[in-house]
Formats: sequence, C-alpha cells, structure tokens
Amino acid sequence: LMELGRTPITVVCAGMKAFLDLPAGLEVLETNAVPVLGYQTDAFPAFYSRESGLPVDLRVDTPRQVANIIRARDALQLKNAILLTVPVPKAKEWPAGQAQPFIEQALAQAEAQELPGKEITPFILAKIAELSGGQSMEANIALLLNNARVAAQVAKVLAES
Repeated sequence: LMELGRTPITVVCAGMKAFLDLPAGLEVLETNAVPVLGYQTDAFPAFYSRESGLPVDLRVDTPRQVANIIRARDALQLKNAILLTVPVPKAKEWPAGQAQPFIEQALAQAEAQELPGKEITPFILAKIAELSGGQSMEANIALLLNNARVAAQVAKVLAES
C-alpha cells in the first residue's frame, strides 16, 4: 500500500479483501496521499460485498470523470496512485453477513496451521471458496470482469484525448 503513495498509477479494484483490516488499510492509503475513488458508489467496497460501511474519498460516476482526475494528477506531476474502487455487480454480490462466518473459519484454520506469510492469503482464499461452495469464486470472477470493463472504459477515454 505504501508503494501507491509514490507511484503515479491508477489501480482498479473491488476494495480490499474482506478478511483484511479495512479501516487500517484506508488509513495507510490516506497517510500516503492515495485518493480512494468510488465508481458509482459512496461506499468503499469490501471485495465480495458492495459496501463495507466505510466511505470513499470521492464518488465518480463516469469513465470521463476518472480520466479527468488522472489527467489532473499527471498535470500536477503528483507521484501518488489513485485507487478506483468498483463494487462487485449486484447479481454476484456475496453480502458481508453471509461471508463473514466463512471468512472467520478460514482465518482460524490459517492461524492454527501457522502458515508462512506468503502462503496465508492463497490458503484463506481457497478455504473460503471451499467453505462457500464456490460462491466466493463466483463473486471473485464477476468482480474481476467488472474491474476490467471499467478499466478499459477509462483507458479508452484517456486514449481518445
């Protein structure tokens, strides 16, 4: 996250993984001057869920608005990234209330196994997919495709001018 404070890129994502400390992550982004934009939302997405209960810094509703912010950052020669958060599509959302028990179980199993750092996230994601009967994977695939769609729309606007 700290690298985003010194690298002028735009990251398109569905928020942070739901098993992370979202308020702490947002605080790190704020400390490193990384603006968090919400694409067609005022709420910070929680990966599988459309809302985390936390606000974004700024709502943007069109690819053109995003492109204008990117251009302004670049014109000012700022060195920070922009985090564009895009909620998972409603039809594939896995609400936090449904996901949380599976997340907690996966976290407990990861802790019990005392996995080394780099193995923790893949283990947790695989365990959540297993416990949810694939529901988390459906949401994950949908959010990846949605992120790619929005990123392509923004790139198209940037390329046109």
